Amino acid sequence: MTLEMWLVLGILVAAVVLFITEWLRVDVVALGVVVALMLTGVLSTGEALSGFSNSAVLTIAALFIVGGAALQTGLAGMIGRRILTIAGTSEVRLTVVLMAAVALLSSFMSDTGTVAVLLPAIIILARSAKISPSKLLIPLAFGSLLGGAMTLIGTPPNIIVSDLLQEEGLRPFQFFSYTPVGLVLVVVGIIFMLLVGRRLLPDRKVKMEGHRIPTPKELIDLYRLPDNLFRLRVRRGSGLVGRTLPGSRLGHDYEVTVLKIMRPSEARPASISLLRGRGEGGDGRSAKAIPIIPETDTKIQLDDILIVQGDGSDVAHAAAHWNLGVQPPKPKDEKALLNREVGVAEVLLPPRSRLVGKTLVQTQFGSHYKLTVLGINRPGVSRKHDLKNTILQFGDTLLVQGDWQHILALKQYQRDFIVMGQPEAMIGAPNRSKAKIALIILLGMLILMITDVLPVATASMLASLAMVLTGCLTMDEAYQSINWPSIVLVAGMLPMSIALEKVGLVDVAANGLIDVVGGLGELAVMSGLFLLTSVFTQLLSNTATTVIVAPIALAAAQTMGIEPYAFLMAVAIAASMAFATPVASPVNTLVMGAGDYRFGDYIKVGAPMILLTWLISILLLPILWPF
Repeated sequence: MTLEMWLVLGILVAAVVLFITEWLRVDVVALGVVVALMLTGVLSTGEALSGFSNSAVLTIAALFIVGGAALQTGLAGMIGRRILTIAGTSEVRLTVVLMAAVALLSSFMSDTGTVAVLLPAIIILARSAKISPSKLLIPLAFGSLLGGAMTLIGTPPNIIVSDLLQEEGLRPFQFFSYTPVGLVLVVVGIIFMLLVGRRLLPDRKVKMEGHRIPTPKELIDLYRLPDNLFRLRVRRGSGLVGRTLPGSRLGHDYEVTVLKIMRPSEARPASISLLRGRGEGGDGRSAKAIPIIPETDTKIQLDDILIVQGDGSDVAHAAAHWNLGVQPPKPKDEKALLNREVGVAEVLLPPRSRLVGKTLVQTQFGSHYKLTVLGINRPGVSRKHDLKNTILQFGDTLLVQGDWQHILALKQYQRDFIVMGQPEAMIGAPNRSKAKIALIILLGMLILMITDVLPVATASMLASLAMVLTGCLTMDEAYQSINWPSIVLVAGMLPMSIALEKVGLVDVAANGLIDVVGGLGELAVMSGLFLLTSVFTQLLSNTATTVIVAPIALAAAQTMGIEPYAFLMAVAIAASMAFATPVASPVNTLVMGAGDYRFGDYIKVGAPMILLTWLISILLLPILWPF
C-alpha cells in the first residue's frame, strides 16, 4: 500500500473510533475528516469541500424543512391521529395499524419526527386498551425504520446511493424504486412482530402509569410549581441593581429561577420609592408595569418586581442577601410559567448523553441551552434532588423551563436529550390554519418527484421555499427544523468516499471482498455487503455507514462486470435496519424510556428482524434488479 493509502485509512479508522466512542460530536468528527484530508494533501480544497455543495446534502436539508413544516402546522399529527382512530383496542389490531401507519408516514417524512408525533397518542391508546406501552413502542420504532426503505426520500441512505449512481453516469434510482422490496419488508416485519416479536417484548404493565407523557399544564400541577411562586421587589440599595441575571447568581447559589420581570413604565421619585406598598404610586393608584421575559443580558433595575420560582426558604435567603422585598404572588403570575412564549417540558437523558456523570453546574446547562432546570426526577427515587450537586444518571428526567424555541432546540441534540411531548405544538398552534397549504405543497413535491418532472433536489428545494413563502413556517423556524449535525456529517463524510476512491482503497476493499466470498457468486458478495452495512449501522449512523460502504459496493459490482443496482439497494436497505441496539437510531432511543425497555430487549427482537430482512433482500433484489 502507498503512503496516501495509509494516510486515508488512518483518518478513516480514527473517524470510526470517534463515531463509536462519541468522544466528539459526529459533526465535529466529520469536519475533522475534511480538514485532515486537506492538510495531508490527499484532496484539494475544492474536493474536500465538495460535500457542502453536493445535491444529496441540499436535498436532505430541504426535506428537513418540508418535514418541519408538516410538524409546525400540525399536519403530521392530524394525519397520524386520523389513522390511529381505526386502531381499536385489540393488541393485534393495534400492532398492525400502528406499524402500517408509521411506515406510511416515514416513507415521506422524517422517521424521528413521525415517532415523536405519534408517541403521546400511542401511550394514551395503550392506557385506554389496558395494554403495556412496551408491547407497542418497539413495533412503532421498527415500523418507522422499515417505512424509510420504501421511497427515495424515506431516509438519507436512499438519496446517497441514488446520487452515487448519477455521479457515475448511471441511471439513478427513481422515487418508487425502493417500494417493491420496501413494501414486502414492511408486510413481513408486521407478520414477524405479530407471530414472534410481540412474544419477545416485555410486558411491564406495573410501570405504565409512570410513563404517561403529561401536558405542560399537567407538569406545572404535578411539580406544584405555582406553590413556589413569589414576587421579589428590588429595593433601593439592593446589590442586584445593574446586575445581569447570571451575575445575580440567584439560580446558582439559591436555586431561585427568575421567570419574568415586571418593570415600571417610568421611573418614580426616590421619595415615592420609599413608600409602603411598593406597587403603588403616591396617590394610591397602581403603577403600570411592563412585562419582560428575562434574557442572559437583561440588567436588573431599581423598582423591578421579579416573579420567581423556588423553595420558600431559598427565596427568603436570596431576599435577605440582596435586600429584596418578598411579596406573595398574584393569580396572573402563573402565566409566567406557561404561555405562548415560555413553558415547561420534561427531558429524558438517554444512555450516551454527555450529561451523564456530571452535575448541572459542570455542564453549564443554563448558559449553554438558555433554559433553567426546575427539578430532577429519578425513577424509583421520591426525594428532592439538589439541582447543583446531583450527579446526573441515565434515565433521569429534567424539568426544564424557558422559551419554547429553546426547549424545541434540545431536539437537535439527539444524543444528549429526549424531549418528551411536543413543544412544537405549543409554538405551532397559530399555523394550524396552514395545514391544508402544507399538505398541498407536500403532495405537489411528491408528484414532481414521482413523475420525474424535476430532479429530486430541485423539487425538494422548491417545496421548502414554498413552505416558507406561504407562511407554513418562518425562515428562522426553517433553520431550526434542519438537523445541522446530520447535514454536516453527510457533507463532511462524502469527501472521504472521494479520498477512498482516489487513493485506490475502494478497489482494494472491493477486491478483498470478492477474493473472500466472490467464488460463491454474486449473492454471497451481496450478502457480505448487507451484513457488513447492518453491523456498522448498529454502531455508526446509517448515513456515515452508507457513505463508506456504498462506493465499495459499486466497485465490487464493476469489478465483477455486473449491474450495481442490487448491491447498492442492499446497502441502502441494510443501513436502515438499525434494530439491534437502543442507540442505533434516534427512534429506538426515543421510545426506550416510555416503553421501559432494556438494552437486551432490542437485541432479542432486533437481531431476528435483521436476519429476516437480509433473507428477503437476497431473495428479492436479484429478481427486481438482475445482475
